[in-house]
Amino acid sequence: METLKILEPNLIGFSLFFSIIYFFGYFIIFKDWKEKLKFDASSCIMSLVHGTLATILSIYSISQTSFQILDFSIKNSTFQEMILEYSVAYFLVDLLHYLIFHPSDILFIAHHLATLYVFLTCRFIVHHGGVTLISLLVLAEITSPLQNIWSLARYRRIDTPMAAKLYDKLSPVFYMLYSLVRGILGPLFVYKMGLAFASGKGDGVICRPMWMSWMVVIVSAILVSILWVMNLWVDLFRERQRKLLKKCN
Repeated sequence: METLKILEPNLIGFSLFFSIIYFFGYFIIFKDWKEKLKFDASSCIMSLVHGTLATILSIYSISQTSFQILDFSIKNSTFQEMILEYSVAYFLVDLLHYLIFHPSDILFIAHHLATLYVFLTCRFIVHHGGVTLISLLVLAEITSPLQNIWSLARYRRIDTPMAAKLYDKLSPVFYMLYSLVRGILGPLFVYKMGLAFASGKGDGVICRPMWMSWMVVIVSAILVSILWVMNLWVDLFRERQRKLLKKCN
């Protein structure tokens, strides 16, 4: 891997940016929350900023691309690599959060490490496939605003009736949107991505072991996302059934 240069914008700058957001959330936005929730809520705010800006920047970059999204022969643009650096910085800072406060959450730690592997190799080793990965980033982060608002409401639902009401209202909406994106659109895009790689569109610029490892990581992430939202649906139906039975009794 090439030496990580001080770029403009650069990994160090973006990492500081997300760190500031994290501590701003902890010391300012959530200063009155319970101590054990403040760190997780700060992580949500950081995720909200990352996901929203990453989606906007990625959509803009894709709109400026004159070639096909699954054309791996074109070298990453400077703007595409900036988006990758931006996301790498976020995942590094959030990974540190999980390692410190949730070291037993293997699933999220593995997810962040896998995502970092794909983005770092794309940015600093192969320098191709950036537009494809930021297209995936759009699918991954387009639900971020709703997901993080839902998460914040979930953290506070026991303490405040308003948060509980918001959580109940948002849950089915968020689950449906997440299921659509991660359960249908994401797998369809990844299927086409796999066909493009298998047909040789990445030959000469992305070696077979590299793109195969990318596919393993991405497919695994999608399967985990589907499993996660399925569990959420099960919990929702159980909770609704419990409330219905309680009302009947």
